[in-house]
Amino acid sequence: MKIESPYLMFLGDAQDELAAKTASGIVHWRRDRCFGQIKLPGCNADLSLPDASIMEAVDRGCKTLVIGVANRGGVVPDSWIPTLLHALESGLDIAAGLHQKLDDIEDLSRAAQINGRQLFDVRHPTQTFNVGSGKGRSGKRLLTVGTDCSVGKMYTALALEQAMISENMKCDFRATGQTGIFIANSGVCIDAVVSDFISGATEWLSPKNDDDHWDLIEGQGSLSHPSYAGVTMGLVHGAQPHALVMCHEPTRTHMRGLPHQRMPDLLKCIELHTNAARLTNPECECIGLAVNTSNIENEDKRIECLQNISNLTGLPAVDPVKDGVFELIKNFI
Repeated sequence: MKIESPYLMFLGDAQDELAAKTASGIVHWRRDRCFGQIKLPGCNADLSLPDASIMEAVDRGCKTLVIGVANRGGVVPDSWIPTLLHALESGLDIAAGLHQKLDDIEDLSRAAQINGRQLFDVRHPTQTFNVGSGKGRSGKRLLTVGTDCSVGKMYTALALEQAMISENMKCDFRATGQTGIFIANSGVCIDAVVSDFISGATEWLSPKNDDDHWDLIEGQGSLSHPSYAGVTMGLVHGAQPHALVMCHEPTRTHMRGLPHQRMPDLLKCIELHTNAARLTNPECECIGLAVNTSNIENEDKRIECLQNISNLTGLPAVDPVKDGVFELIKNFI
């Protein structure tokens, strides 16, 4: 599929920045494709893009309205429909990475046909996959995993790709979620694959390669999260990773979206993911931690937090945004 830019980023009525993580990721890594943002009443997210109406965006050459919200359940609320219809009627395509297909919404499908516009559902694969084989394949693979959802697995994988390229290493970012696909223009939304075929889809996504080539596979969910452990397990097995990077947000008190579920013990979480990965690659090791310290304002406390995590785990711990990821890959160079 070819999604034309510039984009107008639709934030809907996102309650916080995390709810707009799809839009945030696209803007961070592909700022040149993004013209502006449009919000509905009650929206608490902001991308630091110019606010624009549908008509302003069309007049300035925008081609696609990108739904940048990843809400719980991945559905299109009725409150969004008037704006989405206005976009189609004004000459914009619409792209989304939600669980609910745009094309399954009768009003949108009809409007797209009448106005000659396209609806892109990037979350939904357009091909079939085999079940996982577990057979070894050449090349190296690194998978980002997490203690929770929304802790920076995609960002870390992209930062690793950027750092490896700067060191003239062979590597590719492999997208497994809607935001990553918007950024990479390829990939598979693993959580939209039928469960029996998740590991097979991951094997397809990261095929055999040169012995010194690294596939940097974007993680999803967490084996510690009751809601999403299933998709994580299939991804871990299909990736056959040689290396894991554990992503963590140290100020959280409970799993995202589950106030009753406490955050897991960090050492046990690393052990859980590493043991699962060793089913298909006995050589797998966790090589370090990517720690989101954005909620720790005091720099001394931030550094102390990273040092404490490193002392606890015996592994390098960095914030990819503030510190970079060189410490995680220096042994591979």
